[in-house]
Amino acid sequence: MLRTFNALPITMLEPGIGFCAPEQTLRERVVIDDPALDVMTDFNRVTAVVIRPTDGVDDALARMKQRKVRSLLVIDNDRVVVGLITATDVLGEKPMRLVESHQMRHEDILVQDVMTPIHKLEAIDISVVRTSKVGHILATLQKSGRQHTLVIETDGRIRGMFSATQIARQLGVDAESINPTEIMKTFAEIKQALTH
Repeated sequence: MLRTFNALPITMLEPGIGFCAPEQTLRERVVIDDPALDVMTDFNRVTAVVIRPTDGVDDALARMKQRKVRSLLVIDNDRVVVGLITATDVLGEKPMRLVESHQMRHEDILVQDVMTPIHKLEAIDISVVRTSKVGHILATLQKSGRQHTLVIETDGRIRGMFSATQIARQLGVDAESINPTEIMKTFAEIKQALTH
């Protein structure tokens, strides 16, 4: 026997309406002894910002500004991650070297020309992150000399990302001029001062 269902009430939409998206709210302030998960951008809770390798670097920079991020995952047509591009890749030496050495115009430089390919990227397993502290992440970024590090699931999928800029902001340190080495130095000095 088939059940009868009544139609649901509907509402007409107004022009200019937005839509819901996953949102992760990171803690505003952390200390180096807080759980590392408190500073991780979790792609299960927020959509990863992506770009194609054949897009221009100017498009990458525009997307970073629009989404207020400093890195983008680079994906191919099958949505497989092939690399990572950062604001440093776009605004740093790489594009200038291409302009000089290959006689390229800046607007002709593609993401694939300056991105870090996937085989050169390091990642931390989520099972390790779950038991780590913010200080462990800072030490990892310092050791690698990078501003970002990815987090992977045990099956190899990218789960999230750590950003030195984001961590600095949450620690209350100047996010515009900080690097992982300076963050660690600053907090090592604070910790040392507190123990004396």
